[in-house]
This record gives sequence, C-alpha cells and structure tokens, in this order.
Amino acid sequence: MRRADATELAGSTAVGSLVAFVLLTLVVTGQDGAPLFGDQDLNAWSADHRPPVALAVARGLTYTGTGLVPYMLVALAGVVLGRTARQRILFALGCVGCLAAAQAVRYGVMSLVARPRPATAEWATHASGWSFPSGHTTTSAIAGGLLILAVLARAPRGGRTLAALLACWALLVGLTRVYLGVHWFSDVLGGWLFALCWLSLSVYALARIAPHTFSSISALRLRPGPTTEERPDDSHPHREVPPHPSP
Repeated sequence: MRRADATELAGSTAVGSLVAFVLLTLVVTGQDGAPLFGDQDLNAWSADHRPPVALAVARGLTYTGTGLVPYMLVALAGVVLGRTARQRILFALGCVGCLAAAQAVRYGVMSLVARPRPATAEWATHASGWSFPSGHTTTSAIAGGLLILAVLARAPRGGRTLAALLACWALLVGLTRVYLGVHWFSDVLGGWLFALCWLSLSVYALARIAPHTFSSISALRLRPGPTTEERPDDSHPHREVPPHPSP
C-alpha cells in the first residue's frame, strides 16, 4: 500500500471511530451511567453460565489484558519492526510510549465519565476504578493491534494466521470483562472504539511526521524475481547443435 493511501485510510478510520466513541460516550453520560440496551441482559446471562472450567479460562485470559503482558507484546512489536539493533530499541520504546500514552488518555476519559460498574454481587474477579471505557479491553486491543501491524508489515503473507490469533485474543479479553461481571458490554465497546481510534491516529501521525520511517516499515520484504529480459525462455530451450562435418 502506498503511503498516501495508508495515510488516507488511517485518517478516515481515526475520524470514524472517534465520532462513534464520542457518540457512545455522550449516550452513556446522558443516561447518568445507567446500563444501555442489552447491557443487563448480557450480564445476567453471564452470571447464569459460569461453569468452573469456563470461569478459570476467562480469568486466565482477563489477567493477560493488563500489567506486564501488554507491554511485552508492544515491545515485541517494536523489535519485529526494526531491522537493526538501534531501530529495534527505538521502535520498542515508541510502541511502549504509544501504549502508555493511550492508557493515560483513557484514564482521563474514565475519570470524567465516572460510570459505575455493575453490582459487585455479579463480579467473578477483582476490579477497581470506574467502568467506561474498559481498561483491559483498551489495553489488549492496542497491544494486539500494534503487534498485528508489525507482523503484517514484515510478513504480509505468512503472518496472517498469527495476526488472526492476536485479534481473537484481544476480542476475548474484552468479552471476559462482561462474562466476569465487572463491565457492561457498552464499556467494552467503548474500549474497542477508543483503541481503534488510537491505533489509526498513531499510523496517521507516523505516516505524516516520519514518512521515511513509515515507508521503510510498510515496504514488503519480498525478494524480487527476475525481469522479463532476464528470465530465460523455457518454452524454447537452447541446445547446442554440433557443427556439420566439412566434406
């Protein structure tokens, strides 16, 4: 993808997701933090369907959405993007900074909205702070998104399976917050929208501010094949014809 096309796509995605996030935030604040349509039904269903195995899996997944794991993933994304040792260090620091800044902005939004969590009687894990947008959801989505972008930039064909697995992980972390009863689904949706907006803004800023760096990242590492002039004509192989004996 050309830099101009990538910049336009990232900018459009950032604007669209930002508008959707702002509208959802206004709806949440307009309802004084009360659950939105479907929120209570999903939480009630989750509370009634928690067998021990599913509960253990959900808790294990939700713990990977915060703390050290997301920062390890974004640091790995920087290592994947870099080609030299210096680039790997710089990209790793940049990705870590991107996640840390996103968490700071999200925390500010969360404090301003100040939405209460579901009733503690429904909780199946520990939680703290306000509810909107979900912190685990936002953090895992940004961490997974950065690593997906890094993998696809360096291995656009072979990395699709890994990218799909990372996307599933990020989605499941968000859903576990509802399943464990500590968030409304609208909190999780807000986290996904916030993460999509932040990732798109990051790509847009990189493409505009550091075009050479963006071009080096987005360039496909494909080995060029021979040109038409260099490619031998296999349909008419050249054979050596022995000289005719002189009479």
